[in-house]
Amino acid sequence: MPVLHPVKSILLLGHAVLVAVIMAEPVSAADLVLKRERAAPIYDWTGLYVGAHLGYAWGRSNWSEAPDFIAGSFSLAQSFDAFQETGSFFAGLQAGYDYMFANRMVLGVVADASAPSFRNHDGISIGGMSFLNTQTLGPQTFGETMLMFGTVRARVGYAPGNWLFYATGGYAWTRNQAIVTQLGSGPIDSPLLWRFGWTAGGGAEFLIKPHWTATLEYLYTRYGQTGTFFPNAGQGYASDFSLQQVRLGLNYRFGDVSGKAPVEAASAPDPDLVNFHGQATFSEQTYPAFHAPYDGTNSLPGRPRPAEIFDTTLYAGLRLWQGAEFWFVPEIDQGFGLASTHGVAGFPSAEAYKEGAAFPYTRIQRAFIRQTIDLGGKSDKVEADLSQFAGRQTENRLVLTVGRFSIVDIFDTNKYANNPKLDFLNWVHVNTGTFDYAGDGWGYTYGAAAEWYQGRWTLRGGVFDLSKTPAGGMSPDGLDLDSSFQQFQMVAEVEERHELWGQPGKLKITGFLSRGRAGKFEDAIALAQLTGQPADINAVRLYRSRPGVSVNLEQQVSEYVGVFARAGWADGSVEPWDFTDVDRTVSAGVSLSGKKWGRPNDTVGIAGTVNGISGVHQEFLNAGGLGILIGDDQLPNPRLERIIEAYYSYGFSPSTRLTFDYQFITNPAYNADRGPVSVFSARAHTQF
Repeated sequence: MPVLHPVKSILLLGHAVLVAVIMAEPVSAADLVLKRERAAPIYDWTGLYVGAHLGYAWGRSNWSEAPDFIAGSFSLAQSFDAFQETGSFFAGLQAGYDYMFANRMVLGVVADASAPSFRNHDGISIGGMSFLNTQTLGPQTFGETMLMFGTVRARVGYAPGNWLFYATGGYAWTRNQAIVTQLGSGPIDSPLLWRFGWTAGGGAEFLIKPHWTATLEYLYTRYGQTGTFFPNAGQGYASDFSLQQVRLGLNYRFGDVSGKAPVEAASAPDPDLVNFHGQATFSEQTYPAFHAPYDGTNSLPGRPRPAEIFDTTLYAGLRLWQGAEFWFVPEIDQGFGLASTHGVAGFPSAEAYKEGAAFPYTRIQRAFIRQTIDLGGKSDKVEADLSQFAGRQTENRLVLTVGRFSIVDIFDTNKYANNPKLDFLNWVHVNTGTFDYAGDGWGYTYGAAAEWYQGRWTLRGGVFDLSKTPAGGMSPDGLDLDSSFQQFQMVAEVEERHELWGQPGKLKITGFLSRGRAGKFEDAIALAQLTGQPADINAVRLYRSRPGVSVNLEQQVSEYVGVFARAGWADGSVEPWDFTDVDRTVSAGVSLSGKKWGRPNDTVGIAGTVNGISGVHQEFLNAGGLGILIGDDQLPNPRLERIIEAYYSYGFSPSTRLTFDYQFITNPAYNADRGPVSVFSARAHTQF
């Protein structure tokens, strides 16, 4: 089992504590909308608190180089790129303690740790880069980026009622990476370095409801001068590093709030206006050594290499007007999939993304508006949940969603096999393997979807942005979305709801059509025969279409048992775009509720899948071609890829689970020369 970096361990532990205390008193947005009835006692700010924050940073670094004695500087601000999801934003966790004196002066201490955005193609998150021309190495770049940073500070303030205005200052640290790159030949050196310094600023904090406060804060941080030697380049750089930040935060305050009444008492709360939910998931996978006479570029290595993944997400919702909601969903991710998410078409963990990082990083995964128009019929109560407000929902309705989200938030869903945080882990059990839905390297995109619910039928349709290039081959731009929207995908789905022997079920048929610059396998093979080089799908991309269709069944058998099945087809002559390398698939499984043996929060699942690819797709891989997830550099003995998965989810409570998962994979990446492989997984999940 790999050892986590100490700073990452602190972040994971901090989130676990935050979620644990939040679960003790979930946020009800109705509690935030209160009507004045009587004056409340003034709030006592004394006590321990934990929380989370989101912010934007900018600053400057001045540097000097030796032995050529060149000096310069660069800005630390990176503009926000909505299609790469990069820029100088960050998120993190904090914990602190305040003591309020009788005169309402407040003295406190707080510590925090923050994760910057994912690095852009220059390798920069919060940081910058300078171009210079040296006598020894010629033209090169020198840059520095933040990997993780934090502070330990004192707070001094005054609390006039339910507000706290404060000044703050103290110790600051950051873990950075410096990079020297010789133009034309790539990076020379990229050492890690620590910086230490001081920080000062101020802010305001105000009460939302008992236990809960929100903050707005500004910090200026100066880390001072640090020297870095680059042995491969024979150069040294001395530089300073100063940072400015603006943060929004949310805190949970411990202690007995009886008698404090930080806001006026409630009388017939209005419908909720805001909604906060969150989740955290940690998973680890490994496998024993398996038969592998050779490894290729995108192979799962024959020798075991364990991998771990962590993510924590905040779901923040705001009601805009009648039937309209805005959702903003930032997330901190860390870790890698097995073999950096390569080696199996039906990849063993849908918690893994196509890109990863050893240090935590922040992304804005969802930001969308949802409009619901009631069309009548039976009205049912809906409980508040992730990306869902509490309220009532009519049987017949029109739902419009516009913004950034995942297509599989809406399409190809299944009650028993759809959530890698709760049920099956394998990509092709969570979604249909041939459903090549548009998305960046994390599975999210921009688009618009419409859903029309009428009786037992639902029609869905949407248009979405594809990635800048298909993710197969050598395509670093395949992680980014197309900013021109000239490459797009249309998705349609029809859903039928029914009862079979008195038990509810759903049947869905989903189709997609991708339009953009993609390669045909036969063209790549023909080019390889002419050049004598491995098949290169990047070299033969032209504007064309790739269609696919799938069927999805979920059926409750009894109070304790549910089954599911999926089958799909996609055009096997054109490379898949964003999901995985599957042209044909059939899967089925069963889910058993622990209610049967007196553990209502437990679940057992068993599923199996058979994946296939077209003949010309097989020839492409045998000619050395690379797919999205697979590519052993040869495929002399192609076979169907077969996967069996079983898991047991142990529920400590309805919101906290520990899961053990086993997968047996035959012919990984359709290669009969390699495998079979057994994958063992453990997953911990909690949400509030």
